[in-house]
Amino acid sequence: MSMIIDGFGAALAPSSLVSIVLGVLFGYLVGVIPGLSRPAALSIAVPLTYTMSPISAIAFLIGIAKASAAGGATGAILLNTPGEPSSAATCFEGYPLAKAGQATKALKVALYSSVFGDICATIVLIALARPLAAFALQMGPVEMTAVMLFALTFIAGLSGTALSRGLISGTLGLLLATVGLDPETATPRLTFGIVDLFDGVPLLAVTVGMLAFTEMLVQAEQYLVKVRRGTHVEPAPHRHDQSLSLAEIKRIAPTAVQSTGVGIAAGIIPGLGPTIGAFLAYSIARRTGRPGDKWGEGEIKGVAATEAADNAVLPASFIPLFAIGLPGSVSAAILVAAFMLHGVAPGPLIFEQHPDLMYGIYAAMLVASVAMLLIGRVGLHLFARIGDVPLTTIVPFVVLFCFLGSYLETHTLFSITVMLALGLLGYVMQRFGYSVVTFLIGFVVGPLFEISLRQSLVIAKTHGLSPADHPIAIIFVVLTIGAAVVFARESLSNRPGRVSEGE
Repeated sequence: MSMIIDGFGAALAPSSLVSIVLGVLFGYLVGVIPGLSRPAALSIAVPLTYTMSPISAIAFLIGIAKASAAGGATGAILLNTPGEPSSAATCFEGYPLAKAGQATKALKVALYSSVFGDICATIVLIALARPLAAFALQMGPVEMTAVMLFALTFIAGLSGTALSRGLISGTLGLLLATVGLDPETATPRLTFGIVDLFDGVPLLAVTVGMLAFTEMLVQAEQYLVKVRRGTHVEPAPHRHDQSLSLAEIKRIAPTAVQSTGVGIAAGIIPGLGPTIGAFLAYSIARRTGRPGDKWGEGEIKGVAATEAADNAVLPASFIPLFAIGLPGSVSAAILVAAFMLHGVAPGPLIFEQHPDLMYGIYAAMLVASVAMLLIGRVGLHLFARIGDVPLTTIVPFVVLFCFLGSYLETHTLFSITVMLALGLLGYVMQRFGYSVVTFLIGFVVGPLFEISLRQSLVIAKTHGLSPADHPIAIIFVVLTIGAAVVFARESLSNRPGRVSEGE
């Protein structure tokens, strides 16, 4: 108990509180502005913590990571342009709510669900770090390959206009991820002699291009069509029914709890991350929906599902990081650099060598959750007014941030070129019903999928793949086959129920 009290004492110290608040404010800014991703912001912020104390430095970075996840929903709901790739699933239900004049309600659901998922995952981290880390250790290459196959198949089936097109999109994303030096032989692959491609295609440029820039092209096209036809651009709908009733809270509560569990699982298993966690949570919520739900037309349960899962991933990804030194997400991997910068090595010995720091970090994470709620609630109406800004103002500014966000990753014009090219590709894909999101997820998990697949093949060649040795992998293979059969039948029968990326 004394360690817990000391931890809260360190987290509530003036320097730590200031660090947390500044981190949350910066995180919201990063999340709201399309093109500035959470990993990019953390990478920029890590050197800034050099002169801070360890607890203040980690608290500052955790505030950025947490708030950027919550802030990413703002652009997704108001502009159909997610600030974070993991917020892309929020577009499916959040943007229709905004178009129906319920932007503030959608933002409230996103904020409360984000804080709920974040606090629950933080409590799980505090209480079950060591036991749950043992489960993560069981996820070897074979299991990871099976899990990623299942995730890609499931998401492909719920994106685009058909399972086949979703799978093609995911495969193209995997193909793009192979560009660069071979991880084993260092042989250039698909680089065509371009030195800038030796390190692979820049992740942030691909994300910004396929999501933000593509959406701006679509929005601009729709605006120009209306102008050419001589029709007036419709004003933003009148805001109505913005408060959350007790009945609505009770209705979305089970979805938020269920999705928080999905996010925690996605965080514990290294490699999945918030994007897959958010899409899986949305898929499960949609599949378990009740008659009367308005999926694809503005269902608040969909917003609750994606945001609860998205924000639960980050604290859960600290479980394998703190217990075994293995980061469960990109953000957690960047935080390893911050720990090392302050002379702390994440792993099993961290609890024995730095117990005060660990309890201080736990307390800082809870304080950051409260700060995220307060700052998000105060700024909610200000964020909601983004929807009142004319499209002729929004598009140029978002495009500017697309250029800026792409350039900041590598500080080269090559990243901007990649962003423009992928933006055009995303526009064409949307035109013909191919899933941009599945393409992006395939690209993100591509490097890890390739390494896991290669390692699995080596294991199969040397030791064989006995079902008794890999029960988790067998389960996910069966689930993958079952999901493929179900989605194929739906595609052939043209039954509704899949996600439409244009909404």
